[in-house]
Amino acid sequence: MSIFTESSGQVLACPRCDTLAYAPRVKEGQKVLCHCCGSKIMAFKKNSIERTLALTVAGLIVALPAIFMPIIGVGFVGFYHQASLFDSILELFDRGYLLIALAVFLFTAAIPLIKLSGAFYLTWSIKRKRPKPALMKFFRSYHHLDSWAMLHVFVLGVVVSMYKLVDIADLSIGYGFTAFVFLQLCSTLVTVTLDHHYIWHYLERHVDE
Repeated sequence: MSIFTESSGQVLACPRCDTLAYAPRVKEGQKVLCHCCGSKIMAFKKNSIERTLALTVAGLIVALPAIFMPIIGVGFVGFYHQASLFDSILELFDRGYLLIALAVFLFTAAIPLIKLSGAFYLTWSIKRKRPKPALMKFFRSYHHLDSWAMLHVFVLGVVVSMYKLVDIADLSIGYGFTAFVFLQLCSTLVTVTLDHHYIWHYLERHVDE
């Protein structure tokens, strides 16, 4: 967390030991370490806006195939059935598992899409140099999305199901599963490439002007 004072400029607080220190000037690729415990306080990531923007576009492109295309196909005693994420959610609703269906929809479809769309909106606004006061409020809410996007849990569940069914049924992996893996990869990399410190500083500097 960064704190700004009129006399000294930027002061950083270590996330591990809460030691306060004046922030030095850093260049792209450099990071600030705590002089007490050695933990990373902040890092100036290279081409953060451009890389995050590219990843969000890629993630949004594969999002629809990941949701609506078949993820896995199961063949057993002459019957064959394919199911997508959307089909799974509808099946849960039809069977009366409303809370589970809602949770699957939120954590594997809605929230990841909101996260990617939000990151795209943030980086596109900064890239086009059109920051607005509402953008700062939106960025405060954006921090909570990372802990609610659970794509990895769904991917792990599909892999475990395939492992259990492979000996008793004929399985096939659909294009939806490939798209879902790429969606998970893009979502994870967006978390890595997005430079929160840079965005906070940029918005505080330009929105108030």
